[in-house]
Amino acid sequence: MKLIDRYIAREIMLPFTVVILILIGLFASFSSARLLAGAVTETLGIAGLIKLVFLKTLIALEVLIPIALYISVIMGLGRLNKDQELNVIRSVGISGRRIVIAVLTVAIPVGIISGMLSSYVRPWAYGESYILDAQAEAELNTNRFQAGRFYGSEKSGRVIYVRNKNETDKQMQNIFHYIKKPDSSEIVIAKQAQQIKPTAEDDRPHIQLSEGIIYQLTNIASTDDVIQFKKMIYFIDNDYVTNYRRKAAATRTLWESDLPRDIAELQWRISRPLATILLALIALTFIHTAPRQDKTDKTYLIAALVFATYYNLSGLAKTWVEQETIGSMPGVWWLELLMLLALITYALIVRKKHLSRPRQ
Repeated sequence: MKLIDRYIAREIMLPFTVVILILIGLFASFSSARLLAGAVTETLGIAGLIKLVFLKTLIALEVLIPIALYISVIMGLGRLNKDQELNVIRSVGISGRRIVIAVLTVAIPVGIISGMLSSYVRPWAYGESYILDAQAEAELNTNRFQAGRFYGSEKSGRVIYVRNKNETDKQMQNIFHYIKKPDSSEIVIAKQAQQIKPTAEDDRPHIQLSEGIIYQLTNIASTDDVIQFKKMIYFIDNDYVTNYRRKAAATRTLWESDLPRDIAELQWRISRPLATILLALIALTFIHTAPRQDKTDKTYLIAALVFATYYNLSGLAKTWVEQETIGSMPGVWWLELLMLLALITYALIVRKKHLSRPRQ
């Protein structure tokens, strides 16, 4: 890479590093505040909260990275333009095409990183965060239980009481569990209980009970059932936990699926590198302003409106594929094609203006 190319790349990478760190910090702070407001620490603890914030930040990187690069191109080249360094660069024979190539030397690697995050890191982070979310939302999450207290839920009709609890290994003794169902009710009494951590294969919250009795009380039958058990695994199924989560599905799994929602998710992942590169090129179009005029505020405002429009349209494109409003072709790609056509049109207009200038 030649000196001018390195200089332009450095002017983009410096603000990119600062902006991405600021965006990550803001997002992590916002996520932490929201989770703390939801009393997540009571169920997951501080370590679980930190892990959940980390996972959510990893998920957000596929959006934060294109934003940071988009802003950095405008900031870096905007400073060069304002200080008339771009005019000096052009005066020594460096063409606009060379500047575009210099921007691409940054945008392409960043786009590849964004694509890798979207296709591999993001699904893994979603899978891990779903497990933590399931633990946090589970009514039978024993991390929040304290000995000698009753816990109830009006929504599920559940009442739980734990007499003793070892905070070190989370073992509980003398457990009472009651749940009311539409046509029956159930009472479970056990000497010991311990919550089993969900896994990627089975992320349903469940508790292992030992040496207990189940009383099944029905409103219809004349007799009730009494069941003694040595060990029993108690599962908690709910819509949040058992729902199929395509965002956590492996990219290969989505590739083999013909469901519209899976196709939309797959195309969204694959389109991230291209979208990142195209956004960087679109940012270039805001640099061609009169160097002696202070239009910084106006430039940033228009750039923000353009990115907001793109972001909303990208979500709309994915939704249309999910709802089969648009088929798998063009799928979500129509937006990237529209961006590419806009860039080609802009390049032709700039080239036409350049050729029409009288030569001195």
